[in-house]
Amino acid sequence: MSYSHLTITDRIKIETYLDLGLKSCQIASKLGVHKSTISRELRRCQNGYSAVLAQEQYDHRAKQKGRKSCLTPKLKKKIEKGLKASWSPEQICGRYQLEQKPMVAFKTIYNWLYAGLIDPDLSVLRRKGKSRQPKETRGTFRIGTSIAKRLKEVRNRETFGHWELDTVVSSRGKSKGCLANFLERKTRFYLAFKIPDRTAKAMFSAIEQLCRLFPKEALKTFTSDRGKEFACYPLVENLGISFFFADAYSSWQRGSNENANGLLREYFPKKTDLAAISEEALNKALYDINHRPRKCLAYRTACEALEDEFD
Repeated sequence: MSYSHLTITDRIKIETYLDLGLKSCQIASKLGVHKSTISRELRRCQNGYSAVLAQEQYDHRAKQKGRKSCLTPKLKKKIEKGLKASWSPEQICGRYQLEQKPMVAFKTIYNWLYAGLIDPDLSVLRRKGKSRQPKETRGTFRIGTSIAKRLKEVRNRETFGHWELDTVVSSRGKSKGCLANFLERKTRFYLAFKIPDRTAKAMFSAIEQLCRLFPKEALKTFTSDRGKEFACYPLVENLGISFFFADAYSSWQRGSNENANGLLREYFPKKTDLAAISEEALNKALYDINHRPRKCLAYRTACEALEDEFD
């Protein structure tokens, strides 16, 4: 048997029939409903039935219906902890799934954020999309091995030890200080070293630091753009590391490194004087980035992926 709710029109009729002296069963017969429906309806008003008051009570109770929110204080605290660590809702959800811990869908976290139910505001979310970049003016060179000659296994991230290189610079006119950045393609492990300027000499000194941190078998190939700081590539190849250059205006060929640079910029925005940042601040940023759960790594962190390579 289907059930339909009384409308304001039905309630006005009930009030009219009551004024005419009809009983509950008679009113039910005229409206085509069960007499218990009329009995429940009359109990809405203690001091005489009013169609308007009865409708207001109905509307109020209807608003209270719906599934109870599962946002408990404990769950809220967990989500806020992840957001404050610069994790996206999808990364939070994926990480808890990896650890086989209960967590709501990432779309639910977004809904709670938009509804203001979670304390951090929308500023904790990374912005999507990039504005147009200024044309490169620092000079390039055309010699060196093209990325087209790089092995397929490097492109497919099948083996460990293949790195993407880049630099992040200070605001123009503020200082020459910059960061030499290195990202391992398979694990997405990311490192950055402070260098005094964007010269080939400074870049090679950063590469030497990387070589001191990893065994030779972990440094198989390097891929960079054709910025002049990478004119040191013959010295790198003398170390037994193959060096490849991406095509001009093809940052997507080093997409992982570009993405990691974007994460680093969240800690050191574009107007930052990179010569003035402390090693402690840089190490803290790198720690956070390498401990973010990554969707491309099945929500493991880059550190965990790196450790797996050395187990």
